[in-house]
Amino acid sequence: MIEIRSLRKTYRQKKRQVQALDNVDLRVGPGQIHGIIGRSGAGKSTLVRCLTLLDRPTSGTVSIAGKDMSSLSGKELLQARRKIGMVFQHANLFDSRTAAANVAYPLELVKTSRAQINAKVQELLDLVGLAEYADAYPAQLSGGQRQRVGIARALATDPDVLLCDEPTSALDPQTTYDVLDLIKSLRNRLRLTVVIITHEMHVVKYACDAVSLLRDGRIEESGSIHDVVRHTGSDLSHALLPLPATLPENLGPGPVLDLLYAGTHATEPVISGLTKRFGIDVNVLAGTVEELAGQQFAHLRIQLPPESDVSVIQNFLAAQQVTAQPAELVDPTEELES
Repeated sequence: MIEIRSLRKTYRQKKRQVQALDNVDLRVGPGQIHGIIGRSGAGKSTLVRCLTLLDRPTSGTVSIAGKDMSSLSGKELLQARRKIGMVFQHANLFDSRTAAANVAYPLELVKTSRAQINAKVQELLDLVGLAEYADAYPAQLSGGQRQRVGIARALATDPDVLLCDEPTSALDPQTTYDVLDLIKSLRNRLRLTVVIITHEMHVVKYACDAVSLLRDGRIEESGSIHDVVRHTGSDLSHALLPLPATLPENLGPGPVLDLLYAGTHATEPVISGLTKRFGIDVNVLAGTVEELAGQQFAHLRIQLPPESDVSVIQNFLAAQQVTAQPAELVDPTEELES
């Protein structure tokens, strides 16, 4: 649905050039919720503006539904943009307009008849659960309600793609999950392709099927959540299923392994099987279990007795569909979130 190839964006600031995006390649499949995560200054907002051609890329291409957006101009570009809905960080509603009038605005711009506008606005407010707030002004709505109005407005022109730029960063935790649930529901009901730009890893964990890490204007990692998690040495894998960055103080001798397993294996008694098979005591140092993109994953850190044959134990675990690697003491939170 979305394909970006060799995308570069350079800005000139006084006498120097700033490379905001550097050779970005990205593919978002149809019907996917794809999270793009990165710290402030990573290039996330620039990427959004290039996706909608509000900023022209310096070089490279942006294709949506097989159409090269970067080759369009004038009326063709305006028509193509109508198939892209945009949800902003703070909703960006017109304070002087009611919820219904805010949703109606994109339809008014394209000279839609009043009868069609009224019917569409009612349909969309029903869809986001705000039918009874049609006549309310933004100041009378909560943050979550304002964001729902913003989502309804983004859907007014029946887009194929929904771009969400930090859609939950100004919301409390429960409202965040409510909005993400709405986005997931709309993806399923309307068969949307969704891109969520965020600096919050919990948004990726809760809502996304795939994720890309944007750092210093470059895509450093990208893939489905299931594939990314299994690359146990990567920053994204550590961030999605974190383990402590340090070992416990006064830890005795013995090899320390990080175990990763998924699906039905994530609920099986792996440690119990290990102790029975080798007749050893296993010290569980830390662990995390998460449901990511509809599949359960477990990430454990264990310590084995000093005399353990690590390679034999790794082979045994591999036969149980469990990846076992020497512990990597990585704290990804400072790298991925700001």
